This record gives sequence, structure tokens and C-alpha cells, in this order.
Amino acid sequence: MSPVSRPVSLPHPLLPSADWADRFTLGLPVDNLTAREATRLALEHPPGWVRRLMVLRNALVAPFGLKGAAEQVKTSETEIGGFPVVSASDDRVVLGFDDRHLDFRIVIDIRQDRPNGQTLSVMTLVHRNNLFGRLYLAAVMPFHKLIVCTILSGIGRQVTER
Repeated sequence: MSPVSRPVSLPHPLLPSADWADRFTLGLPVDNLTAREATRLALEHPPGWVRRLMVLRNALVAPFGLKGAAEQVKTSETEIGGFPVVSASDDRVVLGFDDRHLDFRIVIDIRQDRPNGQTLSVMTLVHRNNLFGRLYLAAVMPFHKLIVCTILSGIGRQVTER
């Protein structure tokens, strides 16, 4: 099971001002995973190298007054894996916030569209507010794609082992 990149149409209703987006999907051999469970699997226990990258990212952006990623991974009704919950249902969780350099949403969808399983989708929507937002996105892009694909593959392994 490998994640597959899928197109995203902009503007998107979850962030109408978005000027950049990507989406990756993964077929799962289960039919009982909710979007909230998938989000928790994705964000509560990231690989060590991802945690270290986030610590580095926080240190690099702090002098610019940007919001840092959560140091501790928390989950509650209003936060999953350190990201604020914008909305949540069994089929979709939307995380994100607006900052000076960019606004973003992470959208985790689960669909019952396969004969023997579900399709998990992770979409990222970004509105770059200024030049710094454009430079920031360009700098993190190679890591972003690797992180999303690694996390999706990890979810696939975890649900298969259940």
C-alpha cells in the first residue's frame, strides 16, 4: 500500500482563499475506521525524525514571531495531535489555523467507497499571506510530502495489524 497523489480543485470551500493544495490517498483493508481515529493515528505518534524536524522548525520560525508546532502532542475535543480542530465528523476532520505568513487546513477524509475497505485521504490547503509564506512553503515542501506519505503508510500498517 502506497499513498497516491490526487489533484485538488481550487478554490476549495474549506479554505476559499487557498492558493496551494495537495492531497494523498490510501486504500485501507478495513471498513470501520473513523476520520477522528485516522487523525489520531496520524498525529499522536509521529516517527521520531518527524518530531525532530518539528523541533527544528519551531526553533527556526520563533524569531519571526510565527506560531510553533505544539511541543506536546495533545488530543481533546478541540485539538488533535497539537493541531486545533476546525470541525469534525465520523467522515471528516479539519484541522488548522491562520497565521501571519500563511493560513492552512489539514483535511482528513475517510470514505466507504471500496468493496473491501475504505479510502483515507489527507488534503492540505494553504493560503500564503505574503512573501515569507511563499518562501516558507517552498522550504518545507519536500519535507511535507515525505511526512504525509510516511504517516499515511504508517496508518495503513497499523490498521492492517489490528
